[in-house]
Amino acid sequence: MSFSSSVTLRLVTAYVALPHLGPLSGADPKMKEARAHHILTVFAYASNLGPYQLARHLRGEVDGETLARLNRRHVTTEKLEAALRDVINRFNRCTLPRCWGTGKRAAADGTQYDLAEENLLAEQHIRYGGFGGIAYHHVSDLYILLFSHFIACGVWEAIYIIDGLMKNQSEIQPDTIHADTQGQNLPVFALSYLLGIKLMPRIRNWKDLKFYRPSKEIRFQHIDALFHDDVIDWDLIKTHWQDLLRVVLSIKAGKVLPSMLLRKLTSYSRKNRLYQAFRELGCVIRTVFLLQYISDAKLREIIHQTTNKVEQFNAFSKWLSFVGDGKIKALTPEESEKHIKYVDLLANIVILDNTLELSQVLKGLMEEGWSITRDELAMLSPYQTEHIKRFGNYVLDLETLPQPIDEEFLLPA
Repeated sequence: MSFSSSVTLRLVTAYVALPHLGPLSGADPKMKEARAHHILTVFAYASNLGPYQLARHLRGEVDGETLARLNRRHVTTEKLEAALRDVINRFNRCTLPRCWGTGKRAAADGTQYDLAEENLLAEQHIRYGGFGGIAYHHVSDLYILLFSHFIACGVWEAIYIIDGLMKNQSEIQPDTIHADTQGQNLPVFALSYLLGIKLMPRIRNWKDLKFYRPSKEIRFQHIDALFHDDVIDWDLIKTHWQDLLRVVLSIKAGKVLPSMLLRKLTSYSRKNRLYQAFRELGCVIRTVFLLQYISDAKLREIIHQTTNKVEQFNAFSKWLSFVGDGKIKALTPEESEKHIKYVDLLANIVILDNTLELSQVLKGLMEEGWSITRDELAMLSPYQTEHIKRFGNYVLDLETLPQPIDEEFLLPA
């Protein structure tokens, strides 16, 4: 998707998402020009213009009530997630993103959205200093968004960090997750380890965290000053090891979400022996990670770069949801979640279109004899906004077909 220098709105790359939008019954839509109306519905809610304001900008070519009805009857959170998955898979066929990352890493971070005071999720956020809710995004090191949640301000973000990877059904499947300080705690370290996920957060004030000794007798020649007198209770881990594995199998089978488990464990932490076992295992895993973190400068650089990408995505998606400072007017958690999915879908479509256009330009330059290195390509980003015109009259162009993805685009060595 892009906006040309005129007032034409080109949503051609959104066609990949259209098969999922339609009546909840699963039947084909009976209305005329259903494809165009679905595209406009996505844009109306993602940009925060709303159906009636967009109808005014289209000079009466579409009725605002029609777009509002489509949002209620043709669009659900599940349909938007399916559309997002199609866009991600289409993006994964592009060659250029291989210069930006491996696809095996992702970063999670939250960004605040203002909410109406009547919204059931609305709270005052101490850290952000505002009133609203949190959109918690999981972004690949390839820049594309993989999954998102909309959560209340009072929730510890770390309990949702694993959910995003478990629910991600796209072709891009990371096994390493990065976050900031809010994206980690001891039970999360333990659960991610048991699920085969490498949790590598960017921790502020890591010097204040405890390094646990394997036993009282063990001393280290050069780094002993880092360790406290606290010792790992290996017997506790051994006693509850089978219980820990049962929990992991339940999560793998889809019987319980990681966030549900972590919320419950935290609520009964003082009495729950299973929580104590998770916490003890987390002490082991986090200590090992901290030792790796302070000794490997390259790892710290990778973590910093990947977490920066999710922070850039947060700013990028809010720039696209430009009306009313992005304030969400929905009053229920379900509609708030759907609003965030609209914004995510629009952001991913723009990322896909920017990537295709960058690839086309780079291929032309290379054919003309320009020497372009892989390091130079790695400096590019699909979060480009200079060519996008957000304001004005919109004209939907359904005649121009999207450029085919050139899978023969050869990257420099």
